[in-house]
Amino acid sequence: MDSELLNILSVISISVVGFQVVRKVLPWIYANVVGPKVFGSSVNLAKMGEWAVVTGSTDGIGKAYAKELARRGLKLVLISRSLEKLNAVAKEIGDKYGVEVRVIDVDFTGGAEIYDKIQEKTAGLDIGVLVNNVGISYSHPEYFLDCYKADPQFLRNIVAANIHSVTHMSALFLPGMIAKRKGVIINLSSTAGVIPNPLLSVYSSTKAFVNKFSDDLQTEYKEHGILIQSVQPGFVATNMSKIRKASVFAPSPETYVRSALSTLGIATQTAGYLPHALLQLIIHFTEAVFGDQFARNLVLKNILGTRKRALRRLAKEQ
Repeated sequence: MDSELLNILSVISISVVGFQVVRKVLPWIYANVVGPKVFGSSVNLAKMGEWAVVTGSTDGIGKAYAKELARRGLKLVLISRSLEKLNAVAKEIGDKYGVEVRVIDVDFTGGAEIYDKIQEKTAGLDIGVLVNNVGISYSHPEYFLDCYKADPQFLRNIVAANIHSVTHMSALFLPGMIAKRKGVIINLSSTAGVIPNPLLSVYSSTKAFVNKFSDDLQTEYKEHGILIQSVQPGFVATNMSKIRKASVFAPSPETYVRSALSTLGIATQTAGYLPHALLQLIIHFTEAVFGDQFARNLVLKNILGTRKRALRRLAKEQ
């Protein structure tokens, strides 16, 4: 009887493991390896509409999205804070790819009036692609209360730039996409939004919002022909990350964007880049095997090291 029971339990265990492999592992492999690398995106962005709108487009990932969309033949509306930088990037992209580029200078830490300006400046344009890239992060990892005491306005600005921009920009351009039953919205989240991220708590929480908002919005409007994707980059060699030299785990913005676009139509929630997907997988595996608290402490130890180095650097600069 004991032998029979042991055999039954073994069969059940194997079945459970097999089910988990089919339910989680195989979809992960398809979304991060087979789909992007073998098949690639089947979404023709140029057929979504004549124009693409990119926020936070004068540097880093936003600029890389703008360049890649222009390379694919879309006209651009670039939106960022600095008019001087916008004009420089518009000229660079226009000269290289031969597409029309318009600019709108707004500060996304402002109020509702900035969206009135954007709506006025884009009236009548056939917008097929929206890339919500603009965002603010901490200058270095810091405890929440210390960050709040130092600059309460800074934390309000993070929420305005990282959350309000995504919701308001989506509200501006979704109606036009729904009317023609096609369109793509790409919302830039972060790996910080899907893993433990202490000492960057407000930033990571805003990025978790972007994931949830994108996922539910996709469910609401998928039947209208709209594709909404949340992209969760890890470290990319940009001014925001302060990483100057690109590497396998911190690619150039151009490398990252090409990889992320290859997942469009394959995954609605994606790290966008295989090494970043592997990082997320390792952390989630650590949580599953050793417990959530162990994983949190592991991340905390690493981030405390980053904070210590940043404070030491700041002290030298003073």
